[in-house]
Amino acid sequence: MDKRLEFGEMLGMLRAALAQVPEHRSGENTRYEISDAGLSAFSVFFMQSPSFLEYQRVMEGKRGRNNARSLFGVEVIPSDGQTRNLLDPVEPTRFGAPFWEIYTRLAESAVLEGYRGIGGTRLISVDGSQYFSSQRVHCDNCRVTVQGKQTTYSHHVLLAVLCAPGQEHVVCLEPEFMVPQDGHEKQDCEQQAMKRWVHRHAGRFEAWGVTILADDLHCHQPICEELLAHKMHFIMTCKTESHPALYEEVELLERVKGGISTRTEHCWNGRYHERWVYRWVEQVPLRMGADALMVQWCELTVVREETGEQVYHNAWATDHAVDEQTVISVAASGRSRWKVENEGINVLKNRGYNFEHNYGHGSQYLCAVLLTLLLLAFLFHTALSLSCLTYQAVRRARAARRAFFNDLRALTGYLYFSGWDHLITFMYEQLELGSA
Repeated sequence: MDKRLEFGEMLGMLRAALAQVPEHRSGENTRYEISDAGLSAFSVFFMQSPSFLEYQRVMEGKRGRNNARSLFGVEVIPSDGQTRNLLDPVEPTRFGAPFWEIYTRLAESAVLEGYRGIGGTRLISVDGSQYFSSQRVHCDNCRVTVQGKQTTYSHHVLLAVLCAPGQEHVVCLEPEFMVPQDGHEKQDCEQQAMKRWVHRHAGRFEAWGVTILADDLHCHQPICEELLAHKMHFIMTCKTESHPALYEEVELLERVKGGISTRTEHCWNGRYHERWVYRWVEQVPLRMGADALMVQWCELTVVREETGEQVYHNAWATDHAVDEQTVISVAASGRSRWKVENEGINVLKNRGYNFEHNYGHGSQYLCAVLLTLLLLAFLFHTALSLSCLTYQAVRRARAARRAFFNDLRALTGYLYFSGWDHLITFMYEQLELGSA
């Protein structure tokens, strides 16, 4: 399929998900639709503008039309308080479908061909993050931490993104929220969230077609066995202090001539020469005990040749075969794990999405629902960056992310556009970029 994914198609996916949300109001006050609340919140995140809806209310009063309706399909703009009340009882899993529908369409349109790693597998990097914290505001879904006389309430989420070496963008997948689980006395944690995510979504991918990238927190036998049981590969950061049995075996092999395989590459990084030293061992125990899972271990050390300074070092455990031909690809894939933080969490926190801002906490699911809509907004922009030639040209011309979103905010605050295509084409033409 060659047809590129368009904004209207993605918005249709979100609207369809909102249409499936059951009516939870029992009274007669149903002036505002739940779909309008969801689309209103999404529009704020997509435009990166807390004032977007207020500008559109003013435009509606003066002109009888507004960009919230024409761009996002909001029929009647609810107030901020009404939006929060309407979305609070909605479970965030209600918005899971658009993540997978967008991923599927991107894959069908071939724009994800470069998103492959070791063995041609898709690389999915996962990492946990806190997105809310307070000593006062809380709900039943909060994690509770007590230190001395101070109690902290927080929310955490496991983020999953599709990534690959050399790719600028990450493709956000459906998140897994860490909330109290029925029948469990202990508070939910990142490892349990990882297991749930794998159990829920492994079937969406071709068997053995995915490699999960994660930090040392997940590099333990229960998680690795869970992945293998669901026919998923793994490359996990593997630290010395948390894997004594594995590193004891590596240390013993270091004393044997040829016990550890080595490959050295000499590289020029554009500024100075580097020496990349790969070391690897096959079939070492991930933990102590006769039932220990046997894994491959590999290590990469990068040294500046002129000075001998070490500029990078990391080690991984994996189920992939590691040899003279594959070790470079294994290490490159393992290094891509950082993209969930650098191109994912860091962008969400520091580049306009305000990931950690409290847009509203609620008493049920509001905090998680708003974060889900924010992640969808992030995904929409990523998909447009990968699929839409006009969008790509405008983003290149307005090189700074801030400049692009400033333009969106200014234009929609003063001018009316009949739809997203009208808006992005207007920007394209005003920048005199020629034919897309």
